[in-house]
Amino acid sequence: MSPQRILGIVLLVVGVAVLIYGVNASHSMADRLSDTFTGRFTEATTWYIIGGAASGLLGLLLVAVGGGRTT
Repeated sequence: MSPQRILGIVLLVVGVAVLIYGVNASHSMADRLSDTFTGRFTEATTWYIIGGAASGLLGLLLVAVGGGRTT
């Protein structure tokens, strides 16, 4: 397995974990209050969701396109 694919798998797993953490954080009491009064989530929760999605997509791309087999 190429190092590029291994990196892709790691990024995919970390991205999904961070995304799940961000979504769970969006259901916290602090985020609900922030959403009620400002109409948006806290900055930290937003960055968790954006970062997790970006990392997951990059990881998926690296796994799908990652380096070919070398002999």
